[in-house]
Amino acid sequence: MSVRRPVAWIVAVALFVEAVGVAALNWFLAIVVDRQDMSLAGLDPDMMSVSSKIGGVVFGLYFALCGLVALLVAVRDRAPAGLGRVLLISAAVVHGLLGAFTWGLVGPGAFVFMIVVLGLIVLLLMTYDAREEPAAPGPRPEGGGKGDDGSPVSSPPAPTTP
Repeated sequence: MSVRRPVAWIVAVALFVEAVGVAALNWFLAIVVDRQDMSLAGLDPDMMSVSSKIGGVVFGLYFALCGLVALLVAVRDRAPAGLGRVLLISAAVVHGLLGAFTWGLVGPGAFVFMIVVLGLIVLLLMTYDAREEPAAPGPRPEGGGKGDDGSPVSSPPAPTTP
């Protein structure tokens, strides 16, 4: 049994949960800053509140988009390509960086969560890279080792040094 599809489903669920969590956390922090009505080093509290809300929405949408890519990988059972692959690689990098920061700021529990999600994303990317396409069944070409025109197929000559 292949682990590719279950890993893709788990990554998709984890990224969707994380998207909601990040957006909700930033929104909550924005409300706290707004209600305290205090400035930090002379910064406008309203600007800090709005910035936190915007950051939460942007990061939430980013993780949701990464989750959508993982969901499409799970449904199609095909490797992510193009922008989807870049998004998953960037999500892995973000989780590595967030894991490094959360150890000191939040604690080992958040660190373990970030590293587990990082490992799952990397596992998703690696298992689809290692996938071998099966050879197409069918009759072998006539001529046994000969080219289309009947000439023998040989490797190119080895390079020589001057």
